[in-house]
Amino acid sequence: MKKKVYYVLVLFTISFSSIAQHSLNRIWITDSILPIPESVLFDKADQILYTSLMDGSPAERDGKGSIGKLTVDGKIINLNWISGLNAPKGMAKFNNKLFVADLTEIVIIDIKQQKILKKITVDAAKILNDVTVDKKGVVYVSDPKVGKIFKLENDIATVYLENLNKPNGLKAIDTDLYFLDSGSLYKIDPKKNKQLLAEGMDENTDGIEPITDNAFIVSCWTGVIYYVHKDGSKEILSDTRKEEYYTADIGLDKEKKIVYVPSLFKKTIAAYSLR
Repeated sequence: MKKKVYYVLVLFTISFSSIAQHSLNRIWITDSILPIPESVLFDKADQILYTSLMDGSPAERDGKGSIGKLTVDGKIINLNWISGLNAPKGMAKFNNKLFVADLTEIVIIDIKQQKILKKITVDAAKILNDVTVDKKGVVYVSDPKVGKIFKLENDIATVYLENLNKPNGLKAIDTDLYFLDSGSLYKIDPKKNKQLLAEGMDENTDGIEPITDNAFIVSCWTGVIYYVHKDGSKEILSDTRKEEYYTADIGLDKEKKIVYVPSLFKKTIAAYSLR
């Protein structure tokens, strides 16, 4: 009997210790002067942060939106690095180009020349949200309003996935596409075989960043940030829903384990070390 009890205790200890407890510890926060930051993108090559600034309604075509640049320690470089957008949200970088979701358009920006190269209209879209680019340069963009994920290849936008609920956060890794949809995380392979990886998160899942192999940081714009383990279990790293401190589309310095969090209507971006 004693051996059985000991065996159960050992198994419980191993199981419990296999899920490490993580935390977010704030390093810095900007002043409350950013005009509604929706997304942050960490650029490893240039060691800067891009942020999409809606400066208005998430669905309004007003020409007030912009892309800003900050240093990795939170100092503002230029909040109007690229201006004249509407309600810009997710961003992705590939080579020297920045791809931005802006309502019904995918805006392609030449980073070195600091100018918009073209705007490609996605006819079936209503409010494009997150963007990711695979290793071949194929762009994927989500639209939670219409329940679809679109693919942009050779400047032609087509429907890649449809009949979804509220697809938002996207991340292309190797040949697979990971996406968030109403509190769940999925992986889809090139043959469009879909696999559920985690569920039960706040239904307003927004940003997704891989922290290790098959483990992710997931944000929900209502104010929750999760650590999602490879077995589908999850930890709540931060929950500011009661304070209405929104946590939108996060950025990540994977090597230094720094998470960059835009706060939307609090008009700040904060950096947190992940432990």
